Amino acid sequence: MLASIARIVEQFKQNWSAELEDEAIRGACQEAGHQWRDRKLDPVTTVRLFLLQILCGNAACNHVPRLAGMKLTGSAFCEARGRLPLEVLQTLLTRCTSHMGECVRETGRWLGHRLFMTDGSSFSMPDTEELREHFGQPGGQKKGCGFPTAHWLALVHFGSGLMQKVLATPLRSHDLAGMSQLHPELETDDVLLGDRAFCSFAHVALLLAGGVHAVLRAHQKLIVNFTPGRAHVPPLGGNGKSKKGQPRSRWIKKLGFQDQVVEWFKGPDKPAWMSVEAWTALPPSFVVRELRYRIARRGFRVHEVTLVTTLLDADQYTKNDLAEAYGLRWKIETCFGHIKTTMKMDVLRCQTVRGVLKELTMFLLVYNLVRMVMLEASQRQQVPVDRISFVDALRWLANAKPGDELPELVVNPLRPGRYEPRARKRRPKQYDLLNKPRAVLREELLQKSLAA
Repeated sequence: MLASIARIVEQFKQNWSAELEDEAIRGACQEAGHQWRDRKLDPVTTVRLFLLQILCGNAACNHVPRLAGMKLTGSAFCEARGRLPLEVLQTLLTRCTSHMGECVRETGRWLGHRLFMTDGSSFSMPDTEELREHFGQPGGQKKGCGFPTAHWLALVHFGSGLMQKVLATPLRSHDLAGMSQLHPELETDDVLLGDRAFCSFAHVALLLAGGVHAVLRAHQKLIVNFTPGRAHVPPLGGNGKSKKGQPRSRWIKKLGFQDQVVEWFKGPDKPAWMSVEAWTALPPSFVVRELRYRIARRGFRVHEVTLVTTLLDADQYTKNDLAEAYGLRWKIETCFGHIKTTMKMDVLRCQTVRGVLKELTMFLLVYNLVRMVMLEASQRQQVPVDRISFVDALRWLANAKPGDELPELVVNPLRPGRYEPRARKRRPKQYDLLNKPRAVLREELLQKSLAA
């Protein structure tokens, strides 16, 4: 059962599989300065077991030896996993993802552009002092009654669903705080899709500086007025008087109904996530496009959307094109559902910060491996990659052996416009919530029993 993933996927004839060869794993260990003894659980075997563990739904460490058919204890595997440096796993993930990105470069382009989606999410972990101090936990929970929760920010390639890069930060971190660390993954002429959290003067200015285009939903505090020649808040240092409710942008021209080109001016306040030097280096203004459209589709809670984009050519990028592009952004929620629900990453198990980051790194590596299996299956079966069953690809990769040919995977039916209520039919057990530390409740039960 403990097969080499590189041997399983070498039938795809793609160069990224070489990064999972035994020599590549040893090379990553040597680069990290990791030294090991010649033992059963060497780095190569440990990485293989770790991959198998995640492929099988983040199985318990005691179950992994049985899955692999090896005579060792779960604690021995856990200790070997702890000895393996985090930097080794991050190197394997970075190199594999980089090569995978080259393989999917032409996949799913939108009007000639590579399309990327970004959004934030979260995952939970055991309630330990170290994890609480580093990641924090949701408000309103007493100590000992909740679980530490991490915020993570993902950059996802639309055409393939690959997670190009993910950052894990404390729970109370704004999405924009780590966005600048994801920008190096983007290239000139790429298009980034994002929700309201990513629509700010500073973020758009950074994207423009890198030659990256943006299609973002307008922030709820952004004042957008489509009246031609309307008044605006004067730029910094201006002598004009402004009135409350005026937009901080100068109207330039009309492109159509509720579609205009405006000049955004730099505001007086520096964002908390940006340094003074970076804020000072931003231009005083730049030109963007603002547009608004209505959604008349059953099941959609949003009926009107206002977008901000750097794609100014209304002939090349029509209003309908941009509305369609922003609608594609919701596919990132499907990606989150696959990795958090299907692969069971919503709750990690390690009790240290480095252990949690190791788990996260391996989840991302396995997720991207499954995505490459889906891409290969879609090409062989001549169907769009998003119709290939993620669950079926995951199951094949978890059970395949070297030499096994990739079979025809399940193709999901095409169901455009599908909507379902966000409600659970199966009722959970009617137990009280843990609103006091467990030790306190034990003492209360003991006192009750003694009193009886």
